[in-house]
Amino acid sequence: MNILRTGAALVAIAALTLTACGGGSGDTTDATGSQLSGTLQGVGASSMRAAQEVWRARFQTANPNVTINYSPDGSGAGRTAFMDGSADFAGSDRALKDEEMTRTFAKCVEGTTPINLPVYISPIAIIFNLDGVEALNLSAEVIAKIFAGQITNWHDPAIAALNDGVTLPNLAITPVHRSDNSGTTENFTASLSQVAPQIWTEKASGDWPAAFQGEGAQGTSGVVAAVQNGSGTIGYADVSGIAEGMSTVSYSLDGKADYVGPTAEDAAQIVEASEKVAGRAANDWTLELNRTAAGYPFVLVSYAIVCQEYADPAIGELVNAYVSYVASDEGQLAAVPQAGNAPLTGDLANGVRAAAATIK
Repeated sequence: MNILRTGAALVAIAALTLTACGGGSGDTTDATGSQLSGTLQGVGASSMRAAQEVWRARFQTANPNVTINYSPDGSGAGRTAFMDGSADFAGSDRALKDEEMTRTFAKCVEGTTPINLPVYISPIAIIFNLDGVEALNLSAEVIAKIFAGQITNWHDPAIAALNDGVTLPNLAITPVHRSDNSGTTENFTASLSQVAPQIWTEKASGDWPAAFQGEGAQGTSGVVAAVQNGSGTIGYADVSGIAEGMSTVSYSLDGKADYVGPTAEDAAQIVEASEKVAGRAANDWTLELNRTAAGYPFVLVSYAIVCQEYADPAIGELVNAYVSYVASDEGQLAAVPQAGNAPLTGDLANGVRAAAATIK
């Protein structure tokens, strides 16, 4: 039975109705006279940069004696920083794996394990820069072949067959990928392995497969800049990080069904059809994304990775308050104009907020 009884329609309704009425269990905007003080250091996913900017600013306004830092160095860097204790929390476009959960985490009480809380849901856009072409339709097979280096020219008949009436230049394709360990890469490759398994035979990974060449760039902003400044370039990035006016690919599984684009509604549909991973602690909300359950598979869920119990209770109190705000109705909706995220709703929202409230 699906535990995530949410839907794109509910997301839209929530966005309309809750903007005026404000927050849920983590609401802090009315916290005048807040007694919270101290500093938190977060490191992690660059996909969450825009959302974190909003969350930090609003939380600090409500709690003027608190400083929240977030360094968008990438998901891999965030997980490493959280493990070694140089970060109080990590932002990651994937949850910790089972083998990682058993490691020692410097900030956590010895013998306890961290928890993974999804706080940011967003589509991954496939962006391109091709003179004279503003819109492009691509199937799962063609996208996989482009990034695997099997289709190397924009004039390829497989691309032309999906774009009737579009004049495609005789120009080499330059795929752009993340050069750093990236949760966006892991989600993108996970999508390809599910929708085009005969072409994309590599396992999902935060590191770009060495067998598939292309141009590497650091972070979301690096990929976007490389695509913008190139010619015949194509890459992938969280929608919050792409520049206004950039061209994005419309997707169809087989090139016959309706084409869909990267929207928050698309992302919400995938999460709606996904399940909580079994075998984790009750407060851990790691999800197993079913990317073939809806029209647009290129979706990421970013997690706040935190201690269930911090060795320093003062840090635990701040993390509790901040993550509770981030996961609240108010926090989720506040990020939408800048980040374009799909707000948490339904059972997922309630579960994440209840788990955040137990952090100590």
